[in-house]
Amino acid sequence: MMPIPSRLARRLVAAALLGAVAFAASVAAAQSARDWAGASEPAREPLRVATQPPAADDAPAEPRGPQESAIPTDSLLETVRRGGILMIPLLGCSFLLAVFGIERAVSLRTARVVPKAFVTRFVEQVQSGGLARGPALDACEENASPAARVFAATVRRWGRPAVEIEQAAIDACERELNHLRRYRRIFNGVATIAPLLGLLGTVVGLMHSFNDVASAGAMGRPDLLARGFGEALITTAMGLLVAIPAMVLQSFFTGRIDRLAIRLDETCQQVIDAISEESLAGARALGESRRRAAG
Repeated sequence: MMPIPSRLARRLVAAALLGAVAFAASVAAAQSARDWAGASEPAREPLRVATQPPAADDAPAEPRGPQESAIPTDSLLETVRRGGILMIPLLGCSFLLAVFGIERAVSLRTARVVPKAFVTRFVEQVQSGGLARGPALDACEENASPAARVFAATVRRWGRPAVEIEQAAIDACERELNHLRRYRRIFNGVATIAPLLGLLGTVVGLMHSFNDVASAGAMGRPDLLARGFGEALITTAMGLLVAIPAMVLQSFFTGRIDRLAIRLDETCQQVIDAISEESLAGARALGESRRRAAG
């Protein structure tokens, strides 16, 4: 085995010593007391206690006392007052609806338009021949109901052909029905105008709300919007409360008029069948045949 030269041996020894020193230094740094105590984690700042009270903006809002309701519901007068100026035409519409609703309910009673006692007695007497043309016309003029006026128009054509009497009855029925249908446009107008007035009140109330906020310069205060929103909701509700009954009454009275028209047509047809020329000719022929049979 060949001996290692002395110069090379010295270099190897020096390199080994340098490596050992570097390794020892790294181990010592890794095992320092600060690493063992967890110093590698980020240092936490100590908890500090505030020595001053919070700012005025961060302070909790103090409880407020009882305030006035934005939309009053206890008093009707207060509700109307808070609704604004548009409540006046809405109240006018409700007054018209009440007045004409009562008037139509009274005028369209069946006992007033087609009185059962008069109609039944008149038809029976005409069919049995116990009532002539003159007394029948006097009875119709005395009763003065819509059914009596239609009967009077047919009685004036006593003994005429059935087609002519029917035309007179149709004309008389149409006049009476037009009279019964009066004031129908009032219900239709109220049902149309009231929601529009309520919508206009909504727009006006919203305009008041935004004007109040803009003049106060406080977008963070919703209480300033309450007054205008309350006015908008009150007028909208009032418009619907007026329009819905108007539509219901219009439909109800239209249906009643249709039923009365059917009743008038049925009773009038019975009178026409009894006083027409064809019916009277048949009655005369039957009477003659009975007399001949009896003779």
